[in-house]
Formats: sequence, C-alpha cells, structure tokens
Amino acid sequence: MKKLLLAPLLALGLGACAPTQSVVQVPTFEVESVRLTGLTLPSGPNPAVASVTLRLRVGNPNPVPVRLARIGGRLILDGTDVGTADLPDVNLPARGSTEQRADLRLPVTLQTAGAFLKVARGQPVAYRVDGSFTADLGVLGQPTFGPFTLAQGVWQQPAILPF
Repeated sequence: MKKLLLAPLLALGLGACAPTQSVVQVPTFEVESVRLTGLTLPSGPNPAVASVTLRLRVGNPNPVPVRLARIGGRLILDGTDVGTADLPDVNLPARGSTEQRADLRLPVTLQTAGAFLKVARGQPVAYRVDGSFTADLGVLGQPTFGPFTLAQGVWQQPAILPF
C-alpha cells in the first residue's frame, strides 16, 4: 500500500521541478506605417531635418494588462543609423494591442541624405527599428527588454519631391 501512495507523490514532486513557460511574454511591435512628411534644408544655424511619422501596433500576448515605459530605439535606413525614435508610454490591454504614434524630427547629414532623398522620391528603402523598453508589471517588477530589433521592412511611399 505504501508503494501505491508514494508513486503519485513522486510524480507530483518531479512535475514541480520541470521547466515551465516564462511568466512574462515579450510584447510585439509591428510597423503599420512610416511616412516622410517633410524635408527642410539647412538655414543658417538650423540643420537640415527630416520629419517622419511612425505608427506602430504594439501587442500584448500576456493575460494581464501591461504598461510599457521608456520605449526608445534607433531608426536604421539602408544600414545607416539616422536617429533616435523615442515613443511615449503605452498602456496595453490584456491579450490586446494598441496603436502608438511617434512624430520624429531626424537630422539629415551627409551620411543620411541619400536614404531620405530616396524615400522622398518614392523609391524603396530598407528600414529597421532597434530598441528596448521597460515593462511596468506592478508587483512583478519593471524588467527591461532589449536591445533587439522591434520592427523591420521596406519603406516606400508616394513621392513628395518632383525630381
């Protein structure tokens, strides 16, 4: 009789030692649109600037709501780092998603002018957003995720320059 009682207890004990799935799953980032809305030329002490609107769909695969804070990244065009993309905090519903918009003002330099001109002419440019973020999980803490690639793809839009 002791052996019959011991077997289920041993199975339960070993089951408790088995690896389990991570408690927190990393939110997902998907670019819904990226749009060059303007290019300014240098004027006196003011540098040339590219105005870009970035819309992301941020998803929460977790069964509890999550607030993302300190979302920051770098926008890479055709392999060249063109500037910082800092996004405001975002509240994500449990197992849901929300759209996040960032209006960026990026410096145009000799190294980045070619990529911005290609976009302005309606030509495709490979992009990548690399970054990290902190998740506010309440009693579970505030883990930081990244740096890693948040989103990537090909950016092509209707031309905004006639030449």
